Amino acid sequence: MEYARFGAVVALAAVGLLLVAPSNRSQAAAQAVAAGNANSASAAVELAARMGPGWNLGNTLEATPTETSWGNPPASPALFKAVRAAGFRTVRIPVSWTAHADARFDVDSAWMKRVRQVVDEARAADLIVLLNVHWDGGWLQPTKADQAAADAHLRKLWTQIAAAFRDEDDGVLFAGTNEVMVKDQYRAPTGENAAVQNGFNQVFVDTVRASGGRNAERVLVVQGFNTNIDYTLDAFVVPKDSARDRLMVEVHYYDPYDFALNEKSGAWQWGRVATDPKATASWGDEAYADRQFERMKARFVDKGVPVVLGEYGATLRPEHKDSLKSVAWWDAYITHSAVQHGLVPVYWDNGARCGRGLGLLNRATNKPCFPDLVTAIVGAAK
Repeated sequence: MEYARFGAVVALAAVGLLLVAPSNRSQAAAQAVAAGNANSASAAVELAARMGPGWNLGNTLEATPTETSWGNPPASPALFKAVRAAGFRTVRIPVSWTAHADARFDVDSAWMKRVRQVVDEARAADLIVLLNVHWDGGWLQPTKADQAAADAHLRKLWTQIAAAFRDEDDGVLFAGTNEVMVKDQYRAPTGENAAVQNGFNQVFVDTVRASGGRNAERVLVVQGFNTNIDYTLDAFVVPKDSARDRLMVEVHYYDPYDFALNEKSGAWQWGRVATDPKATASWGDEAYADRQFERMKARFVDKGVPVVLGEYGATLRPEHKDSLKSVAWWDAYITHSAVQHGLVPVYWDNGARCGRGLGLLNRATNKPCFPDLVTAIVGAAK
């Protein structure tokens, strides 16, 4: 298979996809931003430069009631070696903690030991690790009525997690939460919602820093409301931090929804490779993605605060014979645009269904489901 950077036109023969180079001007701009950030000697910026592309161990340690309940086999050293061999440099590990804790939120020692084992296996495979508190049952409700209880719950969990990983090197990052939102309300936050969510981020940072050791300087990742770019730009407040230049901001990207995630929609084509307007969403094309990432760059990256695109991906639709063509183009374009704008792309792989959905690797064999798709993502990040 012939593959090159976006700096040239390349052929992905298996999917018949052309990846067209951006202008030299955009490449030069990205290089200038990278150079400027490097000169700041920010620990977070330097670490971000080593992280992309990344991959999610989705639907595994956040699965309930057990690690294998959502259809994936247990994480293993062989899996992480395969992820690294494919060209990924970071693994995001979503974790459910409350499902393995008692009524006082004391995490079961066996579960903590298992999470530590998985983190150690990923580090042994030369992967940077991003460890979080994932959905975890949806108890992090950003309302005044729930704030006190949620703050105490979050503080209790992160006190334990921070203690367990206190001596890990800087290749282990903590992410405080995930997609915090009011249950079933996929809309912009109210002032109250935003204030409480920003408070969650502050509780997380304060709790980890208070644990001392390497956590006093560890790079921490904080989230915007529902990890939505628009809501983050409108309502996110960077937490106060006793450590300097040790924070990153996380957002996710699944736009347009009908193409990326809604398997029941008729929008299974996307962008420049689309041939049927009726099968294409009316918004969310390449220019839209570029604008969204440019806004994050201007607000955060250009000011020395790295941005992690903690989840992104588009679902395959095998009932459409050319589905892979659009998905490969979307995955590659979003990856490339994110990198060009200084964001760290971390693909969401939920495993289980190799051939439908978002799975990149066959977790049973640790082989790529579609090697050309993996090549497109990893190549686009260079």
